[in-house]
Amino acid sequence: MKNVINILLVAFLFVACASAPEERVKSYSDFPEVKELAARTVSLDTALFRYPYRIRVQGDKAVVLDLHGTDCFFHAFRYPGFRYLSSFGKRGDAPEEMLSAENVRWNGDFLWILDSNKSELTRLGFASSGDSLLRQEAVKLDEELLRSLDFVQYDDTTFIIPDYSGDSRFCFVSRQGKLLRKLGAIPTINEDALQNARPALAQAWRSFIDYNPRNGVLAAATQLGEVLEIYNLKDSTYVVCTGPNGEPEFKVSQGYGIPNGIMGFNDMQVTDHTIYVVFQGSKFKDIMQSAKRGTLLPSGGQYIYVFSLKGEPLRKYVLDHHISGFSVNEQEGIIFAVDVNRDEPIVEYQM
Repeated sequence: MKNVINILLVAFLFVACASAPEERVKSYSDFPEVKELAARTVSLDTALFRYPYRIRVQGDKAVVLDLHGTDCFFHAFRYPGFRYLSSFGKRGDAPEEMLSAENVRWNGDFLWILDSNKSELTRLGFASSGDSLLRQEAVKLDEELLRSLDFVQYDDTTFIIPDYSGDSRFCFVSRQGKLLRKLGAIPTINEDALQNARPALAQAWRSFIDYNPRNGVLAAATQLGEVLEIYNLKDSTYVVCTGPNGEPEFKVSQGYGIPNGIMGFNDMQVTDHTIYVVFQGSKFKDIMQSAKRGTLLPSGGQYIYVFSLKGEPLRKYVLDHHISGFSVNEQEGIIFAVDVNRDEPIVEYQM
């Protein structure tokens, strides 16, 4: 009997060790390399933007998401010269128009865009002329998904969308918009919020995400606080990296999470070898005080943090602009970014 118990114990320990992630929690306080970067302003031949929020560059095309666009949410340019091609994502409530725009993603020669107010993903392709976009497909998202604010494409049949119910971290959604399964949990130490205020907790833990299908790495960076999560969907490892500002701070009011603490990350990109995130770090009390004085602090982050795919801090870039979105080309050593605080918002950095 004793031998049987010992065998079962060994088997249990083996299973526990085999199923445990290689790494679970990491913290960082500094970066081994710090480098200052000075931007080159990209001149455009037309004035288009009200609030340039994201930039996505692929091949000979670049697309900018204008969060508060007057007529259209998106503008396409020829790369590298940034010659204006066309605008798309017309604002309006007609069937093929958009009420809001949250993000834009390349998938081969196609673009996917997200309208959270309509709970709809739309695929567009360039016309044969190469200078305008045509609507190819629309996906109505499952009603079980709570206000989708970001997305990535996992493969040709599946999207990954953050879960704002507080029950998990991500939702896997079919090409038809149906919820397939959920993944992960909010890695908080706030047990009271987990038990009593999960939707407010999920709001506070809103994260910007990216996924690289070549290495299977899905990463999420919190808009509040300073937490980076790294899921390797190929080997099932999971790493939580926490910076000096800790996890998102918030207060619960009438069921909603009211931001406190700091503004954290603004945008991110997972490349084949590293993870890039834009970090802001402004305290909410300073933002509120500057608003009262009528001297608003710049929008966006002045730092780009670089991590390995395992979560080790590698490098910190200190920028001469505050940027909201960026696109990294490691092969060419170039970062394109958008600075909403400037009249000429598109800037280029040489790494």
